[in-house]
Amino acid sequence: MRNSISGKTRLAGVIANPIKHSLSPMIHNTAYKVLNFDAVYLAFEVEQVEFEHAMNAVKTLDMMGINISMPYKKDAYDLCDELTERAKLIGVVNTVVNRNNKLLGDNTDGLGFIGSLKDYGVSVKGKVLTILGAGGAAKAAICQSALEGAKEIHVFKRQNETFESVKRDLEKISIETNVKIMVHGYHDKKAIEFALKESTLIVNSTQLGMGNNNDLPLDEMGLIKESHVVVDLIYHPLETPFLKQAKKSKALTINGLGMLVHQAAYAFKLMTGETMPVDKVIEKLKIELVREKEL
Repeated sequence: MRNSISGKTRLAGVIANPIKHSLSPMIHNTAYKVLNFDAVYLAFEVEQVEFEHAMNAVKTLDMMGINISMPYKKDAYDLCDELTERAKLIGVVNTVVNRNNKLLGDNTDGLGFIGSLKDYGVSVKGKVLTILGAGGAAKAAICQSALEGAKEIHVFKRQNETFESVKRDLEKISIETNVKIMVHGYHDKKAIEFALKESTLIVNSTQLGMGNNNDLPLDEMGLIKESHVVVDLIYHPLETPFLKQAKKSKALTINGLGMLVHQAAYAFKLMTGETMPVDKVIEKLKIELVREKEL
């Protein structure tokens, strides 16, 4: 954060509940400081009954914009004055920009996924992907991968009460992007074996392996080969049990820190018009995550 705040200092932030754990303030304030950009970024923990008021405050307080996290991404989508085509396709927003007192809703999560792959020289164009899990982050990654020209996407989801609705949503995206998206039951061993053999990228979007959880999102780890790119959208820990096991096969492994920062970088650009110093932000976050682990 800047050392001084003036009457010209701009305001941005993130709304969610809970939100006190968020790394977003560190990400954006680090970028402001590096660029000497006169702004501050705060976390706002808002109750459901107050969410619409909080969204209106973006206009009232002439904020640059706001990031949205769970559980308000769909609520924010419904309250925006305008939406990008990408946001319409995904159906939720994670970034709301104040433009001429109108709220423009966008979703930068999928762009963050693609940006994190580019850091390693990896492209999804013409590739087959296997996605484990079908939550919000997965949907954004699926949509953006389809828009970027992926060949096919295999999605594995638990067969619970939301299975059919998620399948319908992804089938609509498949039609709109003209990319084949297949939704399988999470424990369909025949389908997972086929998908892994066909895929270049294997992506974990589940919470298995997060924090102190040592569970693996995939039973068939022996099917991972050196030719695979294995991605875990988890960034805490930086190396999950899934990535550790994948490394034994000499596969390229990528954690979720890059996606976190790149999605923020796209939001930062929309709000400020400036380019986030991604390398410096990632360096700062790595130091902080290691410090937290040692405490």
